Amino acid sequence: MSITISAQEVNRLRKATGIGMMDCKHALVEAEGDFDKAIDILRKKGQKVAAKRADRSANEGRVIAKVNADSTKGYILVLSCETDFVGKNDEFVALSEKLINEAMNKNLNTRDELLALTINGMTVPEMLLELTGKTGEKIELPDFKVIEAAHVTAYNHLGNRLAAIAGFNIPGHEDTAHEVALQIAAMNPVALSAETLPKETIEHELEIARDTTRQEGKPEKMVEQIAQGKLNKFFKENTLLAQEYYADNKMNVADFMKKADPNMTCTGFFRLQLGA
Repeated sequence: MSITISAQEVNRLRKATGIGMMDCKHALVEAEGDFDKAIDILRKKGQKVAAKRADRSANEGRVIAKVNADSTKGYILVLSCETDFVGKNDEFVALSEKLINEAMNKNLNTRDELLALTINGMTVPEMLLELTGKTGEKIELPDFKVIEAAHVTAYNHLGNRLAAIAGFNIPGHEDTAHEVALQIAAMNPVALSAETLPKETIEHELEIARDTTRQEGKPEKMVEQIAQGKLNKFFKENTLLAQEYYADNKMNVADFMKKADPNMTCTGFFRLQLGA
């Protein structure tokens, strides 16, 4: 027996899902007019779309960072898609805001906790798949980080393509904290300090420095000393506290913070960027 589906029913499903009229009509026919079942059918279509597009790069989207009410915990996440057009879509932007706000409200700490969350009867993976079905693009939540400290600040770069959160050992000094977060966004340090770098990274940099020194024709007895000098330069350029402060290269970031308070330092940070 054929099922007659009215234009009003199709339009209702289209408004509820954001998916095209013909897809909605086919889903309602397959569901024999059952609205909720039709939504499930469209979600399953979303799953198929996600599977078909698994090999596509999701290098566009939105990076967003926020702090809680008392600035003691910071959150940063990436919601990714394939095109800038979808990344600026109102529903995509709203989903990124909803996810980070729920993470804050639930006091979450890990990406796994966020993915396990249920919001308005849907799990986060189901929400991502639903938006995949609407947009036809792969939608992912590739990264989510949290920092806790006596004071945490967040920096969102214009356009939301990159953001940073940074923790500090003492409260207050928001202007200084903001500048440090801006430094992190602009200069992309790989670690807080030389002491926080993995030993494997340090040894790798030393090996590169030794090889380049030998290729420069330096005497073997000088190789280790020159390599150590190059390693120190690597620390200065790539670790936050030793980096030159972007607005005044006569001081490093650690000294910049000490101008605000002799006891102030950064305790940790995260920087996330689309396509990185």
